Amino acid sequence: MSDLDDPHALGGSDDSDDFDTRFSLTSVDGPPLTETGVMLMGLDAERLLAGLGLAALTDDPALTGDPAQVALAVDRARHGVGPAVLADLVGSGAQRWCAVRPALAPADRTASAPAALRTAWDQVLRALAHRDIGAPGPATTAYLAACWLRHEEIDRWAGRPAPAGG
Repeated sequence: MSDLDDPHALGGSDDSDDFDTRFSLTSVDGPPLTETGVMLMGLDAERLLAGLGLAALTDDPALTGDPAQVALAVDRARHGVGPAVLADLVGSGAQRWCAVRPALAPADRTASAPAALRTAWDQVLRALAHRDIGAPGPATTAYLAACWLRHEEIDRWAGRPAPAGG
């Protein structure tokens, strides 16, 4: 019997009431954008700003309606494939971030304690809907949410100090 076949080898038991939560999957009924958000939050600040820059440049749903497609385009730019230049996208994203950051500042004071990643993502998406940030497209909204969840790092990358109290 291999370790994979033995329920005791991985710290489990053969009692059907016990299960290992390390391997629990998210609900299949959850919104796909939440899983995309989890992926975006794993990107470094440079890629988040580049994605925000690309999404905000067009805000055309046909081009940037899917945050995952934006992430792929940023990856291609990062590797020098295609017309986009990564530094320009990062600069554009930093400009967009600095433009909306004051509208996000009130959330600094109302931010809750750290929460589960998916819960935090959903909370930020709801908060963005109530901020005066214009009418961003779906990809821009997703990138703004990911940037907001990492706002301290994004503020540093964008070369902008966080607002007072944030």
